Amino acid sequence: MLYLMRKYARSWLIKLLLGAIVVVFVLWGVGSYKSQKNTKVASVNGETITLEEYKETYGRIIEQLRQQFGSRLDDDLIKFFRVKQQTLDQLIDKRLLLNEARRLNFQVSDIELAQAIRNIGAFQSAGVFDSRRYRDVLSRNRLTPETFEVSHREVMLIDKFKAYIEGNVKVSDPEALDWYNWENASVEINYVIFDPGNYKNIRPTENEIKTFYNQNKESYKIEPKIKVRYLSFDPISYSPLVSISDKELQSYYDSNPDEFKVPKTVEARHILIQVDQNAAEKEVIEAKQKALVAYEEARGGKDFSELAKQYSDGPTKNKGGYLGTFKRRDMIKPFADRAFAMQAGEISEPVRTQFGWHIIKVEKVNKGATLGFSESKDKIRKKLINDKASILAYDAAEAAYNASYEEENLAKTAAAQKLITKTTEFFTRAGPKAKGIKSPSKFAEAAFKLSLNEISDIQDFGNGYYLLQLIEKIPEKIPPLDDIKEKLVADLVKKKQATEAEKNANDFLGSLKTGADMTAAAKKLNLTAKSSGYFKRNESIPGIGYDPQIIASAFKLSEKKKLSEKAIKGDKLIYVISFKGRKEPDQQGFDKEKKQIKDNLLRNKKLEVFSAWVASVREKSEISIEEEFKDE
Repeated sequence: MLYLMRKYARSWLIKLLLGAIVVVFVLWGVGSYKSQKNTKVASVNGETITLEEYKETYGRIIEQLRQQFGSRLDDDLIKFFRVKQQTLDQLIDKRLLLNEARRLNFQVSDIELAQAIRNIGAFQSAGVFDSRRYRDVLSRNRLTPETFEVSHREVMLIDKFKAYIEGNVKVSDPEALDWYNWENASVEINYVIFDPGNYKNIRPTENEIKTFYNQNKESYKIEPKIKVRYLSFDPISYSPLVSISDKELQSYYDSNPDEFKVPKTVEARHILIQVDQNAAEKEVIEAKQKALVAYEEARGGKDFSELAKQYSDGPTKNKGGYLGTFKRRDMIKPFADRAFAMQAGEISEPVRTQFGWHIIKVEKVNKGATLGFSESKDKIRKKLINDKASILAYDAAEAAYNASYEEENLAKTAAAQKLITKTTEFFTRAGPKAKGIKSPSKFAEAAFKLSLNEISDIQDFGNGYYLLQLIEKIPEKIPPLDDIKEKLVADLVKKKQATEAEKNANDFLGSLKTGADMTAAAKKLNLTAKSSGYFKRNESIPGIGYDPQIIASAFKLSEKKKLSEKAIKGDKLIYVISFKGRKEPDQQGFDKEKKQIKDNLLRNKKLEVFSAWVASVREKSEISIEEEFKDE
C-alpha cells in the first residue's frame, strides 16, 4: 500500500482519496479552509466545481481522443487539444446552463425522464426496456441508478433549454440560395508569377546586415539548454528476480474472469444507401428502393464487393464495403443486431439505421469463448512478472531517492548502491536524444523545473522510473552577429529578393492599369502570362494550387474591376492576377441540394446563436479557476 501511495502520489486516485479524507475531517470539525480548497477546481457564481467532476469530464475527453488517435495519443496531442481547458469549459458551461434553465423554471418531469431512459438502446433487450440489463450496464460503468438518473435529468434539462434558445432560428430559401451561389460560383483568371528566387544579384552591405541584425536579433535568440545526470530503473531488468507460483496464476485467473472471455465477432461487408434520419418519408422510401435493387442483384449472385463499389455511399465503398472484423458493441444497434443474427455467407435485406439503409453480407462468424486456465497461464505469468518487476524497479528508485536526499549528489548515491548514472548532452525543451528515453518531452519538462544540482522526485516516463539531477545550465542568449552571420545574411537576401519581386510585380500591375496588355508586358520581362481555368472558392487553382489569398482576391474581380489593388504575396511567389471570366452555378442544382443546404445552415446558425448566448452569460458571471487547473 505504501508503494502504491508513493507511486501514485500525483494521480487522480490518490487526490480523490485525499479529498475523501478531507471531507471526513471537515465533518468532524478538523478540516481547514486550505484542506477544503484542495477539492475545488473552480467556482461559478459562488458554486463549486469539484475535483471529482473535473476528473470524470477530463477522463471522458481523453477516452474520446484515445478512440480517435489510439496509441498515437501522447502528452503533446493532449496539450495540442487543450484538454484541461476543454474540461473546464464544459463544466463551466454546464453549470451556467443548468442555473439559467432552473431560474427560468425549466423542468424535466419524472415521466419524461423514465420514458427517455426506457428509449436508450443500451438498456433494451429485443427492443424493450430491461430493468435487469439497465442495472447491469450501470454497474459495469460503476454507476448506480440514482446517480445516472440525476445526471441524465441534467442532460435532458440542458437539451430542453438549448432547444428553447435555438427555437427561433430559421433559414429562409433566399439565404440558402445565396449560400449556394456563393459556394458554387467559379471564376477564371489570367496571372503572371514573379519568383523572388530569380533575383540573384543581391549583395547586402555591412550596414544593412548590422541594421537587420539589430531589428531582428530577438528572433535568433538561442534557447536555454541543460545537461542532466540521471538514473533509470527499467522494470525489464528486474524481471529475472521475479518468480510466480502456480497458485498465484490460478488465483489471478479465478479473480479476473472477464479478462479471459473472447467475445463473438463478425467479419462483414455492407452497402450503405445514405438517407438522413430526419428525412421526409418520400426520401426514405426512395433510398430503400435503391437498396432493394442492390439487394436483389446481390441475392442473384453478383459480386458483393463490386456492388458496394457501384452503389454504396459509405466510406468503405472503394474497399468493396469491407468492414473487417468487429464486436457487437463496435456497431450501431440495429446493424449489430442483424449482423450478429446471421450466418457466414448470408446477405441481409435492407436494415435501417440513423445513417441510412444497409445491406449486410456476413463473410465469417467467430464464436465467443472463454480461454481456459492452461491457455491463459503464459499471459497471466507475463502480466504478473511485469507488475512485480515494476514494483521492484520503483522500490530501487525509492531507495536511491531516499539515499540522495541529504547528499544531493546522484553520482555518489549511485556509486554507493552500485548503480550506473548516465549523463545527457545539452538539450533544449524538446528533450534529449539519448537512447532509451521513451518520452524526451516529458523528460525535458521535469528536468527544466529543477534548479542547479537539485534532484527530482521519482519520475515515470513510460518505460520505468527515473531520478534526474540538473548539473549544468546554459541560459538563453542572443548570439553575437559574427556567430550567426551566414544565416542572417541568407535571411536578409531572401527578404530583399521578396521585396524586389513584390516591387516589380506592383510596377507591372501599374502598367496593366494604364492599359498595357498582360501577355505582351509579361513577354518584355521574359515572363509568361497564363490562364487558370475555372475554379470555385474551396478548390485548388489550376496551375497554382490552393491559395486562400489569391482565391479571395479573384472572387472580388469582375468585368468592371479586372485587376486587384496590388500584387498578391503567396507562400513563396508573388502573383499579379486579372479577371478573365465568371460562371454562376446551375440553379437546378440548388433545387436538388436545397434541403441539405438549409439543414447545414440551420445547424451552423443554431451553433452560432447558442455560442453567443453562452459567451454573453459568461461575461456576466463570476468565474474563478484554481491556479493548478488553469490551461498552460
